[in-house]
Amino acid sequence: MLRFGIISTAKIGRDNVVPAIQDAENCVVTAIASRDLARAREMADRFSVPHAFGSYEEMLASDLIDAVYIPLPTSQHIEWSIKAADAGKHVLCEKPLALKAGDIDDLITARDRNRVVVTEAYMITYSPVWQKVRSLIDEGAIGSLRHVQGAFTYFNRDPANMRNIPELGGGGLPDIGVYPVMGTRFSTGKEPLWIQAITERDADFGTDIYSSVKADFGDFELSFYISTQMANRQVMVFHGTEGYIEVKSPFNANRWGPEEIELADRSHNESRIFRFQDSRQYKRQVEAFARAVTNGKEEIVTLENSKLNQKVIDAIYRASEKDGWEAV
Repeated sequence: MLRFGIISTAKIGRDNVVPAIQDAENCVVTAIASRDLARAREMADRFSVPHAFGSYEEMLASDLIDAVYIPLPTSQHIEWSIKAADAGKHVLCEKPLALKAGDIDDLITARDRNRVVVTEAYMITYSPVWQKVRSLIDEGAIGSLRHVQGAFTYFNRDPANMRNIPELGGGGLPDIGVYPVMGTRFSTGKEPLWIQAITERDADFGTDIYSSVKADFGDFELSFYISTQMANRQVMVFHGTEGYIEVKSPFNANRWGPEEIELADRSHNESRIFRFQDSRQYKRQVEAFARAVTNGKEEIVTLENSKLNQKVIDAIYRASEKDGWEAV
């Protein structure tokens, strides 16, 4: 059993990842760390976790854990991932891993120096929904892919929420823009070459709240929009010469809609629905991570992959400041 320590009592950990680890077959939460010992103890008691620490450093120095899960604000991800790696701990870090692609280089060095597993928590890549999308494209179920469309939006104007605080790494592109990009790259195995984009920022917060993006992958295009101040919506559609694949609830499976894929033929006379009953993508993610630590062969999101994804986000920001295309 891989013994996890959790760095911080953040909501995504409480609601999604910690329950997934406790439910997994090959890992367990052994410790919770917070800068407030009382909060760490409260969360530890909630999940029947035996150990609580009043500082991150104290937990990293402990031999009670083998790995850490890091759901800190984005601006702290690289710093604490490096510290964890240097402490000899394997690292599962919440997305986005970094705010600039180049920032990931130091973490790659720390990973290699300490011979630990470090991965960004893109839970969708472990989901049977997205693995089915990838296999359908690979087997030519929609012919030649020509266009991918996507949308991911929600409404949040809470000034205390880290997503609306630039200093903590807030903004729509770091929070949700990464998903249509990773979903497309994961499903197709292709990388975008050029980007066009429009981005709007909130006058009060200074964070990006809307982006409309067009990405040229050479053989096909990706177009998507994201927003942190629009009505909730999630969709991804892969459109080919012989049909299309529509992913009904692509990112927050089971929360924003059914875990379904529709595969339609060219004339739209026939379609097939693939349903996935409670795919539990967070549980699959932590189990895959634990297997990667054990056998070193499990497919996980590598830091090199994370850097490629972040390069696209960096290019979107640059493209938003100019007319025309920006190289990735």
